[in-house]
Amino acid sequence: MANPEPTNSGLEAAPAAADPLAEAIAIMARLRAPGGCPWDREQTFDSIKRHTLEETYEVFDAIERRAWPDLKDELGDLMLQVLFYAQMASEAGYFTIQDVASNLNAKLIRRHPHIFAGVEVADSDAVLRNWEQIKQSEKKISTNPQASMLNDIPRAMPAMLEAAKLGSRAAKVGFDWPDTNGLFDKLQEEIGELREEMVPSSGTQSASAIEAEFGDLLFTIVNLARHLKVDPESALRTTNAKFRHRFAAMESAAGGPDALAASTPSELDLLWNKAKNAASELSRP
Repeated sequence: MANPEPTNSGLEAAPAAADPLAEAIAIMARLRAPGGCPWDREQTFDSIKRHTLEETYEVFDAIERRAWPDLKDELGDLMLQVLFYAQMASEAGYFTIQDVASNLNAKLIRRHPHIFAGVEVADSDAVLRNWEQIKQSEKKISTNPQASMLNDIPRAMPAMLEAAKLGSRAAKVGFDWPDTNGLFDKLQEEIGELREEMVPSSGTQSASAIEAEFGDLLFTIVNLARHLKVDPESALRTTNAKFRHRFAAMESAAGGPDALAASTPSELDLLWNKAKNAASELSRP
């Protein structure tokens, strides 16, 4: 099927983007070519994986700070990762950047039948259901139908994101808590089991058992976030930023990091509460 003509005026920028993208592809090829950049030529799929993760989080950071000029730069850095992988794949004969784009285009058209095939949908939830059904039908065609439905969730992704995806995928076949009440009960159960391992009846703590129970507790919390429609990664990043701000306020009120380190526990509690109350006052309308 021929690609349908775009009708959204927002796509008018596509032709203007073609030349800069072509130039970026050519630059990446030159950097990797004989006589190119020694560092770029030394890289492998494995060696740049960590850079990809770092760049992804820097994109998150720019969005959270609403730093749009920074976001422009960070998106470029993230795009560089795609170009890097595609160039190495092309050199190895796996696929090209054109294959990547063509595959993406076909997937977007195939998974948006309400836009390109006249299928009617009531709301965004229906769109997501259609997307998942189409995705699963594609996997049945391309993979072993007896393979686990969890197989395509990468083990290499951050653990919190993996947990969220595992819980969401299992829920699609009904393996889930019916509501948040069950999750709160499970949360208390996991806390109890963790406490039992911290003070075992045998009198000897097991580090591996404590780690296992703590992991169960985190997994339950991630699933609670899914039921509450909260992104656990974003929620934790927000809390981290809040902690940074309040801790800095504590340092300032104490007279600096050294003075803070010399404070008593009761003084630290007082400083924390002052920082917390000051933040609450600022957040009020």
